[in-house]
Amino acid sequence: VGALRPVQMSPDQSMAATQKESGDQNFDYMFKLLIIGNSSVGKTSFLFRYADDSFTSAFVSTVGIDFKVKTVYKNDKRIKLQVWDTAGQERYRTITTAYYRGAMGFILMYDITNEESFGAVQDWSTQIKTYSWDNAQVILAGNKCDMEEERIVSAESGRLLAEQLGFEFFETSAKDNVNVKQTFERLVDIICDKMSETLETDPAVTTGTQGNARLTDNPPPLQQPNCTC
Repeated sequence: VGALRPVQMSPDQSMAATQKESGDQNFDYMFKLLIIGNSSVGKTSFLFRYADDSFTSAFVSTVGIDFKVKTVYKNDKRIKLQVWDTAGQERYRTITTAYYRGAMGFILMYDITNEESFGAVQDWSTQIKTYSWDNAQVILAGNKCDMEEERIVSAESGRLLAEQLGFEFFETSAKDNVNVKQTFERLVDIICDKMSETLETDPAVTTGTQGNARLTDNPPPLQQPNCTC
């Protein structure tokens, strides 16, 4: 029960994915990831920095839920990341928690300049345990570390809370592009490690013959045929 399995979406998620992705099925695995946390902690900016390498200071609250898709490669396997950006406001909570099911990983985000968002981490963690798979993987991200002069939550406090909750921890900045890619890469690595514990997964994506292979945005080079002429 609770084993990680790639490509599992509920009907409403599948419909949305079909509409947005035009039915692209050219991948070996698909990991569904969610970014959650209080409103205004920078979830949307974080996603746009990762998916599009873009940042805007203009802030518009996410309404409901949306997602972006990014493809990465590990051990010559194509992994499609379907990353959901969730609204932090309480009035959208029923909508967003419906998407927790089937998520293989979460980035639980707070704002280092906002103590309330840090205090809410425990509640968000409880929601993950309530609505998601038992072994969904979580990384705690203290966002907006570029705003050091306005910092309220220390990095040590973030690390201690992550340790208490059993999560890994990064301080990040979507604006300065600090630890954005690293956070996603580490989350995917943790998911792959968990998948390797099941018998269903292709061992090539988790172990392979290349040692500790890193994720990359670039597809593997085409194999050149042996020529004896």
